[in-house]
Amino acid sequence: MNNILFLSSVVIILSIFIYRYLSKFGVPMLLVFISLGMIFGENGIFKIPYDNYELSRDICSFALIYIIFFGGFGTNLSMARGIIKKSLILSSLGVIFTSLLTGLFAHYVLKLDWYSSLLIGSVLGSTDAASVFAILRSHKLNLKENTASLLEIESGSNDPFAYVLTIAFLTLSKGSLNLPLLLFKQVCFGLAVGYIFAKVSRYIIRKVNNIDSGMSMALITASMLLSYSTSEFIGGMII
Repeated sequence: MNNILFLSSVVIILSIFIYRYLSKFGVPMLLVFISLGMIFGENGIFKIPYDNYELSRDICSFALIYIIFFGGFGTNLSMARGIIKKSLILSSLGVIFTSLLTGLFAHYVLKLDWYSSLLIGSVLGSTDAASVFAILRSHKLNLKENTASLLEIESGSNDPFAYVLTIAFLTLSKGSLNLPLLLFKQVCFGLAVGYIFAKVSRYIIRKVNNIDSGMSMALITASMLLSYSTSEFIGGMII
C-alpha cells in the first residue's frame, strides 16, 4: 500500500511540474499523464507490472463521475440552452459515426477482425471530457457561436454512448446482447435518477439553515455519488 501511495504521489507531482512548463505550448494535462503512464508501465522504462483491470475500471469510473459532474457544474446554462440539440446529436450520432470510421480503418488497414475493430472504434469514439474542459477553461478560449459550450456539453455527454457501444460489442463477442434493454438502462435510468437527485439536493440545500459553503459542496458531492450508485444499482437489478 505504501509503495502505491509513494508512486502515485511522485507521478502526480511530476505531472504538475511538467504541465506548468508544457502548458505554455498548449499541451493538455491528459497527454502528460498518459506519457508518464507509458514511461512507468510494463513496456516503459521502469517496467512496473500491472494486471488489476477491475481496480483500473473502478478508479476510472470514480474519476469520470467527478469530471463529468464538475464539468457540467461549471457550464453556463444560459449559453447552453440554445445548443442542447446540436450537442446531443454530436454526442450520439457523432460517436457512432466516429466509432464506425475507426472500426473500418482498424479492419481494412490494420487487418483486425470485425469484433476487435469495432470494439476499438467504440473505445476511441468519444472525446475526453477532462481534456476538453481543461483546454477550454485554462486558456479561457472564447469561441464564436457558443462553440465552447457546445464542446463542453458534447464531451460530457458522449461517454454513455461510447460505453453502450463498447458493452454491446463485448457482449456480441460472447454471442448474446439485448441492446434495447441496455440502452434503456444506461440512458433512461441515468437521466431519471440524476434529475430526481438534483431536485432533492437543490431543495435540501435551500431549506437547510446555517450551512456553510464547504458543507454544501460536501452534500453536493455525496448526492452526485449517490445518484450514480443508485442508477447503477437499479440498472443491475434488471437483467
